[in-house]
Amino acid sequence: MGKSKVNDAVACFNSRLNCSQAILSAYCREFGLDEKTALKIACGLGAGMGRRQETCGAVSGAYLLIGLKHGNFLKEDSQAKENCYALVRKFAAMFEERNKTTNCRELLGVDLINGDKQIASERVKNICPKLVQDAAEIIEQIM
Repeated sequence: MGKSKVNDAVACFNSRLNCSQAILSAYCREFGLDEKTALKIACGLGAGMGRRQETCGAVSGAYLLIGLKHGNFLKEDSQAKENCYALVRKFAAMFEERNKTTNCRELLGVDLINGDKQIASERVKNICPKLVQDAAEIIEQIM
């Protein structure tokens, strides 16, 4: 990986992209993916998979990057697939070490759909930039 893009990822999030888009778009060109395509691919993964608050979007974006770099595209290339899976598990463990979980609802502590909109907005604004930063820093460490 070239120069650090951690600040780029956080800036992307702060410019109103979702967490998954911020991660994938900051690094996509290094893996031969154009930014427009990256933004479209990652869009549905924000806020824990379409605001379902499951896996954190920053984490999902990182998993996409791991797949772009290490994923298999030949069905018989089981070694690449196993390597990719191992890196996903390593990423998750490192993210959980910093944040206790990869679950969006647990990270934010608020229901983004049915909860208090003011509280939800404040939590996203205050918590998510750090999660994007953590995901970017870990991606740069393991890749």
